Amino acid sequence: MTLGPIYPSRIVCLTEETTETLYLLGEGDRVVGVSGYTVRPPEARQKPRVSAFINAKFDKIEALRPDLILAFSDLQADIAAELARRGFNVVLFNQRSVAEILQMIRMLGGLIGRSDRAEALASKLEADLASIREQASAFAQRPRIYFEEWDDPLISGIQWVEELVEIAGGDPIFPELRHAKLAKDRIVQSEEVVRRTPDVIIASWCGKAVKKDKIASRPGWDALPAVRAGRIHEIKSAYILQPGPASLTEGVRQLHEIISGVGVR
Repeated sequence: MTLGPIYPSRIVCLTEETTETLYLLGEGDRVVGVSGYTVRPPEARQKPRVSAFINAKFDKIEALRPDLILAFSDLQADIAAELARRGFNVVLFNQRSVAEILQMIRMLGGLIGRSDRAEALASKLEADLASIREQASAFAQRPRIYFEEWDDPLISGIQWVEELVEIAGGDPIFPELRHAKLAKDRIVQSEEVVRRTPDVIIASWCGKAVKKDKIASRPGWDALPAVRAGRIHEIKSAYILQPGPASLTEGVRQLHEIISGVGVR
């Protein structure tokens, strides 16, 4: 009797970070379907696109005959439930912190029988973050950072972003909101941003370009140290708002580069 593969061999990824992780583990050939927002690695964009973030093409997924479907967060809970009702194996990750991102990598490695590679990848990412933290510890000052995840309403950074800001050498101005998983619970008032006087503003508006002049022209913001010094920066959402390897590499690198321009003085 011939048995099937002992680990999943046909995997659909409904968000980008699991696709990127599988390729970094050397298992990109197992990926048979991806999110329409996938950008990394470039070759993954050649795979069939089967989903956006809050909707999916169920018939197209079924046609791919996946033996594992990977989803993310409460926003994909309904998609995951429908796929489960259709008889598929679905794993929904919900990582929101740096530690949980690293845990996701290790868990995914276990799911596909590549625990050794996943452990090596997670350990390297941990070591690289520790190196950046060590470099940042030499800064003469830790600038106050306002990270803006959305502009209307104003939404401050989610947990892994705020943690990466700290690793990169800055102090988030809304530390009390970082554990709020829902964006609506991280809404902040413009007047409160002014009151907390950020030295640097870093924005990443998912799905649209940041308009720095729009930020600078908000009522009262002309008095902010960040605005007076021209320290309004953008990091593309693909590098910082996806809870996967990109945020722990390119995302934190860009944060460190921005913050070091203030912290080393």
